[in-house]
Amino acid sequence: MMKKGFLVIGYGKLGGIELGYKSDLDLVFLYDAVESQTTGGKKVIDSNQFYLRLAQKIVSIFSINTSAGVLYEADMRLRPSGDAGLIGCSLSAFSHYQLNDAWTWEKQALVRARPVFGESSLKAKFEHIRQQVLSASRDIEQLKQDVVEMRKKMFTHLSHSKHSEFNLKTDRGGITDIEFIAQYLMLANAPKKPQLTKWSDNVRIFDDMAEAKIISQTDCDTLKQCYVDLRNAIHHLNLIGKSPVVDETEFVKERSFIQAFWDKLFSS
Repeated sequence: MMKKGFLVIGYGKLGGIELGYKSDLDLVFLYDAVESQTTGGKKVIDSNQFYLRLAQKIVSIFSINTSAGVLYEADMRLRPSGDAGLIGCSLSAFSHYQLNDAWTWEKQALVRARPVFGESSLKAKFEHIRQQVLSASRDIEQLKQDVVEMRKKMFTHLSHSKHSEFNLKTDRGGITDIEFIAQYLMLANAPKKPQLTKWSDNVRIFDDMAEAKIISQTDCDTLKQCYVDLRNAIHHLNLIGKSPVVDETEFVKERSFIQAFWDKLFSS
């Protein structure tokens, strides 16, 4: 596949280098082309149209049903304007949207974004945009409120476990809480320390926060261990075809620590 002018951004577990056995691919397609430029070939078309068709082709390849099933479920809802937006957009349009129109939850998502395909020069441009957005000045109290409200919405819509069960991903004290903690820590502290935007995975984000004395080394190590233990349990359940739900008596220590850390972080 040609790389010229085309960039694929991985979000979510792909962006965070944490793909599991049932993970879908959260993708955003970006391109860098002169507005009126055309492409060669049997039929000359506008460069913007070319890149949009290329993005559509990639998605269709991932979605083809084979004897072994679908290769990957591709999800493009994290692109600018979501389902209402085009399947791909220019780097300049992406930058303008992120800096001027993106909601807090979209900036949280950007924490876990990284280039997975494209020219080195385009990857560098994206990394510059990402750092600009994540390290922009922001109201910390408003950020806290936005993150807490989004977490409540996700819990309401996604957590359907019984009182005797614990959903490793969506319940309080689970994976989602840890991910939100990492995202909040970066968004809250990157304006003063832009170097904190370097990584997109939770483990190294926590390492950087400890190195910068934002969280203690003990809390860092415990957060990482909780994350790894919960993630490994989810991988195991996925492999045997089960949902990420366990008995409420499991992971009590981990859940208690995560909930206490969350309460301390967002009540201070």
